[in-house]
Amino acid sequence: MGDITRSPECEGELRGLTPRVLATLVRRGEDFNDAEDAVQEALLEALRSWPRNPPRNPSAWLTTVATRRLVDARRNEAARRRREDLISAEPRPTAAEEGDDTLFLLFCCCHPELAPGSQVALTLRAVGGLTTKEIADAFYVPESTMAQRISRAKRTLRGRRLNQPGDLAVVLRVLYLVYTVGHGGRIDLACEAIRLTRQLVLATDEPEARGLLALMLLNHARSAARFDEEGRIVTLDRQNRQLWDTREIAEGVRVLQSALALYRPGRYQIEAAIAALHDDAASANETDWVQILAWYDDLIDLTDDPVRQDPAAVLGRAVVVGHVFGPASGLRETEALGAVMGDRHRWHAVRGYLYELGGDLASAAAAYAEAARLATNIAERNHLVRRAASIRAGGETQ
Repeated sequence: MGDITRSPECEGELRGLTPRVLATLVRRGEDFNDAEDAVQEALLEALRSWPRNPPRNPSAWLTTVATRRLVDARRNEAARRRREDLISAEPRPTAAEEGDDTLFLLFCCCHPELAPGSQVALTLRAVGGLTTKEIADAFYVPESTMAQRISRAKRTLRGRRLNQPGDLAVVLRVLYLVYTVGHGGRIDLACEAIRLTRQLVLATDEPEARGLLALMLLNHARSAARFDEEGRIVTLDRQNRQLWDTREIAEGVRVLQSALALYRPGRYQIEAAIAALHDDAASANETDWVQILAWYDDLIDLTDDPVRQDPAAVLGRAVVVGHVFGPASGLRETEALGAVMGDRHRWHAVRGYLYELGGDLASAAAAYAEAARLATNIAERNHLVRRAASIRAGGETQ
């Protein structure tokens, strides 16, 4: 949004209004690309004028200004008058309508013709209200690169009537991708994903939407304990659980229970149940591995060929098997994944963990070292290097 000075309060309000205003324009039949540009111009104008002259109805103000930008672009005074007459008669949207606007825009941004990366970027821009620079910073790419990605996505949607029901499963996947992309920086994508998923839950009774929100909350509750004072990764079994956010955990459990009560279990609900059991343990030694294994079995049963379709779940289950039946059993579970994940750092890291759990420290160090060699994330690679070095030295350094 340029170099304009922004107050956190004004910026937060604008970000919350963006999907509502954009959805109003697109529902009227405006082209998504043109409407999104017009809304961005209206946001700039709001940042200039609201501090001096705040409107009584911010949503209607933004919609009016965005409509005028569209009208000016088409040089059509008659259309401008008709639209402004319509805007002036619109009531303030209810909470349910706001949620419906978010759902509508999420479906637009998650159009099946868009690549996953474009779906995520367009969701953050149109629904999250983030600037192109903010999205670029979150993805660690140049602003020009992100601008091109968003422009391509909007060109793909140009001329399409965005009035058909979308695939909620795709929307959930995109929101989960937003959550897992990264944390920290001026815009914490994990927090942004939670905010957007809360809005989605307002608009649908689908239990998997609640399951995803619960999963995010239960994982995000551990954020403060994931890194030490020097920025190094702290694994779940070594985290200071006093730093976990108990209120966020309690909310996640409540949301999960409301989803499970509908008796339509799915992937996100099951993963949330696993996360809840980890959060419920007062220490790593008190983890209910048997119950976690039962949930992993349910997760594996969701796919016909889990080794190829969901190797991450099979790999997670192998760790749990190692705790329930012994490390040797867990290692046998990982062997079935060698052909699929043998070139991925996480496969070697899990084997290193299981070797370490079983006392085979030489094999553990070798597996951690190979995992470090394959890792692309710097923090993970450094953690794995430290684990390998610590085991070889006979110490317990993180």
